[in-house]
Amino acid sequence: MATVHNWQLGRKMDYPYLDSRPKKQFTAVFNTNRCIACQTCTMADKSTWTYSRGQEYMWWNNVETKPYGGYPQFWDQKILQILSDEGNNPMEWFTSSEDKDDKKAPYGYYGGDTIFELAKTKDLNQVAVGYIPEDKEWRFPNIYEDTAVSKKTNIETEPVKEYSQLPAHDRWFFYLQRICNHCTYPACVAACPRRAIYKRKEDGIVLIDQKRCRGYRKCVEQCPYKKPMYRGETRISEKCIACYPRVEGKDPVTKGRRMEARCMSACVGKIRLNGMLKGDPDNPDPKNPMDFLIRIQKVALPLYPQFGTEPNIYYIPPRWVPRAYLRQMFGPGVDEAIEKYSAPSREMLAVFQLFRTTQTMISRFEIEYGKKVYETRTNGKKFEVFDDTVIGYAEDDTELVRIKVEEPTWESSDKRMITY
Repeated sequence: MATVHNWQLGRKMDYPYLDSRPKKQFTAVFNTNRCIACQTCTMADKSTWTYSRGQEYMWWNNVETKPYGGYPQFWDQKILQILSDEGNNPMEWFTSSEDKDDKKAPYGYYGGDTIFELAKTKDLNQVAVGYIPEDKEWRFPNIYEDTAVSKKTNIETEPVKEYSQLPAHDRWFFYLQRICNHCTYPACVAACPRRAIYKRKEDGIVLIDQKRCRGYRKCVEQCPYKKPMYRGETRISEKCIACYPRVEGKDPVTKGRRMEARCMSACVGKIRLNGMLKGDPDNPDPKNPMDFLIRIQKVALPLYPQFGTEPNIYYIPPRWVPRAYLRQMFGPGVDEAIEKYSAPSREMLAVFQLFRTTQTMISRFEIEYGKKVYETRTNGKKFEVFDDTVIGYAEDDTELVRIKVEEPTWESSDKRMITY
């Protein structure tokens, strides 16, 4: 059992494997506020990787409707119930100014047990608490789509008087986009008795060596996000591979440069930005869009950080959902993240323009400042919009994209007008 520092928890924790933090980490930011659940990402991934016999139920990328949807069904509710240990593990966060440290504890201090620590506390003789979903739980990849939760419980006898207004709607749902988190401390890696799962040092991608795998399904059992999946046809497990040939720059489209994963580049709603996060959380790069959004601005948050795996897919939480639900899902940084997203800084608004502008991973950004084009008040504070130009660069400093905050409009000349 090793002792490692989990910056998302703000403390050291026990992890039953060697420290595996890479120099650069495959990561992505998903903006849940903009997702329309078109499932283009899901089908792009499906048609690329899981279209063969025995993979019919495998959806490495899926978009589920919260609070009721999930794939496998109720995966997060079941893990949270197990982790709560019938109330013996309260999963508390301490977020006073004394507990916060921008580098070591950006969200405060997590005082509960992680999935690894609870297994040790309960002396379970396994690396993490977990469960193997039943076959019936994998039947519906998009169950409860667009099903909202409501404060009204007796709508048959009472008229529904609910109004949608911020900061939280009385009737609400939102879309949660999920792939393998390629965690810094993966439960699947630690759980595999065959050492068939490994985390790459060059980019932090977690892969399964299918020649070593014997299908024991310990990865399925102990990954809290349920992203390793057992293939009965071959009797081995498979999982999202982060489209690593694209990340390695082997696709000729990007001329040897790192390329976004398939599900990222197919996104219609422009909610995804895929890149490389600096491995050292204490020294983020302010010009790297991933470091900027995740570690500096803290507008993008990890999914269930209390599990302890330090996941590397981050989410800008939805503005209209009750905060208590979001804090359970994304941790105590929710209020700050939503406040910053609702009235973004000048630099953040420019970086938001980079989402889905190029298939090549953006490694660095620069901003050319322009004139002020709009001013209003948001949440009682002055909010200004400037027509800045943001420039995205690849790892080799090649300019990839140049885009303005205020999109230009074009009017056709009278000569092009058709009259009858």
